[in-house]
Amino acid sequence: MIMETLKTENNQTETRAGMKNEMEIVFDAVSSNESFARTAVAAFAAHMNPTMEELADIKTAVSEAVTNAIIHGYENFYGYSRHGESQPAYFIIHPGKVKIHCTLENGILTVEITDNGKGIADLDKAMEPLYTTRPELERSGMGFAFMEAFMDELDVKSVVGRGTCVHMKKKLGTGAWIDGEE
Repeated sequence: MIMETLKTENNQTETRAGMKNEMEIVFDAVSSNESFARTAVAAFAAHMNPTMEELADIKTAVSEAVTNAIIHGYENFYGYSRHGESQPAYFIIHPGKVKIHCTLENGILTVEITDNGKGIADLDKAMEPLYTTRPELERSGMGFAFMEAFMDELDVKSVVGRGTCVHMKKKLGTGAWIDGEE
């Protein structure tokens, strides 16, 4: 069902309650597609008139989840080199796909990022800030912490040998310029 937007008396756009809009994309697990993924999700949410801060939050969380899928799920490190090194961003060592499914409903963006990679053996440990399995790539270990900080909800499910699913939600339209706050 396509989300219907209406103009209010003061010329603000609002969404009719109960409407739902969805999109899904699937792409190769290579670093060059990470920027595509975050931009696609932000563009999908844009018609809800999110604040710049909300868009930045969404893009950061999606970027972290997609990067985790590529680096940790499929172990495709090319394009994620150490500072100053150059590697092709499209080089695939371990073929795989990343799937993003988004839903907009009642002002809430739901983003689900799934891979069929190697999965996470110790999810509790992986979600600890500063924990990384790739220190040689100068990974900070803050991916899940950033996702949790920038989104309203985060749920991660993973099965070793089968993959990982990151489920995030963000309520849109909460910025001061929308609420009338200064």
